[in-house]
Amino acid sequence: MFPGATVDRDAADYVIVGAPLDVSTTFQPGTRFGPDRIRQFAGSFEDYDHRTDQHFSALSVHDAGDVHAWSDAAEYIDYLAGTLRDVRADDATPLLLGGEHTVTVAGVRAVDPDLFVCLDAHLDLRTEFDGDPWSHACVTRRALQTADHAVVVGARAGSEAEWERAAAEDVTLVTPEAVAEDGAEAVRDAIAAAVNDPASATTYLSVDIDAADPGVAPGTGTMEPGGLSAREMRDVVRSVAPRVDGADIVEVNDRDDGQAATLGAKLLRDAVFAHAAES
Repeated sequence: MFPGATVDRDAADYVIVGAPLDVSTTFQPGTRFGPDRIRQFAGSFEDYDHRTDQHFSALSVHDAGDVHAWSDAAEYIDYLAGTLRDVRADDATPLLLGGEHTVTVAGVRAVDPDLFVCLDAHLDLRTEFDGDPWSHACVTRRALQTADHAVVVGARAGSEAEWERAAAEDVTLVTPEAVAEDGAEAVRDAIAAAVNDPASATTYLSVDIDAADPGVAPGTGTMEPGGLSAREMRDVVRSVAPRVDGADIVEVNDRDDGQAATLGAKLLRDAVFAHAAES
């Protein structure tokens, strides 16, 4: 159980769901261990958040455990999306723990957002990778089948075709350099330019842990140097979280000493604290 997620399901304002899918992860697999590691390394945190004057254990969070994954990604995503729609139907906010980035598609389908905000080292705008249209390298492309616009924060890698797709009107990129220079304000500006009324736009937030520099979070499948700092990711998440209708932390694996899982757990808590403070 995620520490502090102690309320019953029917009383929850936030529901954590683990999705340990690990079928298309490239280079370093192990995302099947991500949900449990995030829960494990959250155990070191204080319950109290001084920025919002709240206790995590008082914010009506429930941990529903994991939805057991199987090898058919398309079928699994359909099933997982139904689970997350049930959370939404109960007027709670779904919080998804991956698992590979493919699971984000389920969250997006459940929320049906106007805006998809994604922290990621990679553009993930491929139509397929190695013949697999359900690869984790296709997530933003698939999200745009549901969302009207994608704001991708921290991307620094992609194929030539992906960079061309990223130039379309329904994609906005916020580079690591822009975040380093202007902080979360760069993301707020991008969102304001992407949708007419950010405050009322339905929004889904996805945090691929590889958006962080690998020196910060080495426990991920496809590391890409030149990424965001932990503080920058925290500030972006806290800035976006008050308006989200669903969120996830994905691509954490077991190939480090807990750095990636610790950052993922902290960002999940940051999102809940920021969202609850504005609710």
